[in-house]
Amino acid sequence: MADRFRISLAQYNPTVGDIEGNAFKAFEAWTIAREAEADLVILPEMFITGYQTQDLIEKPVFHQAAMAAIEALAARCAEGPALALGGPWVEGAALYNAYHICKGGKVVQRVLKHDLPNDHVFDEVRLYASGPLGGPVAIGNTRVGFPVCEDSWHPEVAETLAETGAEFLVVPNGSPYHRGKMDVRFNHMVARTVETGLPVIYLNMVGGQDDQVFDGGSFGLNPGGKLAFQMPMFDACMAHVDLVHGPEGWRIEEGEKASLGDEWEQDYRAMVQSLRDYCGKTGFKKVLLGMSGGIDSALVATIAADALGPDNVRCVMLPSEYTSEHSLEDAEACAKALGVHYDYLPITGPRDAVSAALAPLFAGRAADLTEENVQSRLRGLLLMALSNKFGEMLLTTGNKSEVAVGYCTIYGDMNGGYNPIKDLYKTRVFETCRWRNANHRPWMKAPAGEVIPERIITKPPSAELRPDQKDSDSLPDYPVLDALLELLVDREASVADCVAAGYAEADARRVQHLIYISEYKRFQSAPGTRLTERAFWLDRRYPIANRWRDQG
Repeated sequence: MADRFRISLAQYNPTVGDIEGNAFKAFEAWTIAREAEADLVILPEMFITGYQTQDLIEKPVFHQAAMAAIEALAARCAEGPALALGGPWVEGAALYNAYHICKGGKVVQRVLKHDLPNDHVFDEVRLYASGPLGGPVAIGNTRVGFPVCEDSWHPEVAETLAETGAEFLVVPNGSPYHRGKMDVRFNHMVARTVETGLPVIYLNMVGGQDDQVFDGGSFGLNPGGKLAFQMPMFDACMAHVDLVHGPEGWRIEEGEKASLGDEWEQDYRAMVQSLRDYCGKTGFKKVLLGMSGGIDSALVATIAADALGPDNVRCVMLPSEYTSEHSLEDAEACAKALGVHYDYLPITGPRDAVSAALAPLFAGRAADLTEENVQSRLRGLLLMALSNKFGEMLLTTGNKSEVAVGYCTIYGDMNGGYNPIKDLYKTRVFETCRWRNANHRPWMKAPAGEVIPERIITKPPSAELRPDQKDSDSLPDYPVLDALLELLVDREASVADCVAAGYAEADARRVQHLIYISEYKRFQSAPGTRLTERAFWLDRRYPIANRWRDQG
């Protein structure tokens, strides 16, 4: 038996549907691994198709093309290390999430995922059949266990592999980010290595896919749970890891341990990466947004500049007579600090024309929310016109607090193709701005320093659709609102739970009501970066027509 086994980990970023491009990335990784004299190169779960494919995987021509691409890749990688990557597999009428091990010009074995996740953003029970519990795969004289992603979150697959002779475990993953997720992964993998007494190598993919961000951070644990190496979060990269066989079995040699950053850095990187990949994978090179002089649009502009570079961001101020001087000053100051393109496009003329057109039908009725929404919808119309003319994707800028209670105008400020702060509560928006002003990283493309003026962060938030308007006129103060939303949305708490936590019953009932009646807006809203386990869209699916109200 050899006393050393080298694994090359390809922590790469696939694109859903780009089978040819993903296969090329896999071949590139195999080539690098061959030069590094690796025994095995591993790529993440469902790499050949990208992940998650959702219902695209059920299209026969798609999964057949993916399976054919793996067979062709195996033939191309005949002379060199074994190649292992994820992709679909069909047996009879059953479609599987499989892990394909290729050696000597062919696929020598397939591991079929057994535990299928069916919570949060995952819907695999509906899409795939559950594979049988199986044994390890022989690579040379070494027996390797391959629990696929969720298979490693429960004991039975790893225990079966250990009992049938696996010498160490390699876990290919498509595990999306949410705040605190890395700690959850560590806890599960420590449990597996403690239970089996085997080293565990955990490989995760990177990259944004619609609302989800795969954050990498691949790592290895030796028996007892000691960290042997840690790859960076979010970066597409490779690492060559050596296992050495001694009297107690295989052990992973100590390697580099990347710094992961705190939750503020991880959240911000997730928002930047998701926007960067959303644009890159949908074909947009430039974006634009309405720049109001408020904190939400300032943060979105900063994320966009960091993601795509200032030259690829257009900010547009669309003032009315209700726009304050300090908003005009702050919007321009932020745009200049970021180095983005800045346009000034007043809406007074178009708004007057719309008012005149509606006047005969509105005669005898007092002005109300309708007139305020006309302003927002005119801004949305003008921004979409710029988007169409210049081929720049419009970003929408509503934070999670506003999206939750419907404090946003459908077909107005909700217009847009992507919203990087959709899962960021308003109180976290303030702190995220402060974090970005104080921190700069190599993956940020905008300038360092205070790019968001302090006055934008400290002034009372306002939609500026009527004289002296403040958000607090319509909503509880944001610290109270966000606390209630975390209870009602993130924890599915009752009104009684909110009262027990010290909040006024009237506020709790009002916020509950606003959440429910705003569901139709969220149903039509742009996708946005998932930062928590209760993001709007796949994590939280509620009916639009819904008369339920908590009366407790």
